[in-house]
Amino acid sequence: MYKFEDFTKLEIRVGKIVEAERIPNTDRLMKIIVDMGNEKRQVVAGFGHKHKPEELIGKQVPIVLNIEKAVIRGVESNGILMAVYDERATLLTPLHQVPVGTKVK
Repeated sequence: MYKFEDFTKLEIRVGKIVEAERIPNTDRLMKIIVDMGNEKRQVVAGFGHKHKPEELIGKQVPIVLNIEKAVIRGVESNGILMAVYDERATLLTPLHQVPVGTKVK
């Protein structure tokens, strides 16, 4: 079991998806560019089989920022986009628009 202090080490902030595209030769992977306010982050997400890239543009989503960079199928991922992975792969989003870069607590 994790301690509360472990959770507080995560830097999770709300970003806005500004670009999304399928990664060639994969069924599920998408390259997503997220505006974090002070920077843009590229992340790889595994729900390309459930969503079209154009459905994602403009959505606000929480991103885990202080996670080690990964290279997935040759594409760099600099964060983790938070979603519920059920049969639809639903993005977690704020109930209303918040400023880009808002900290999730």
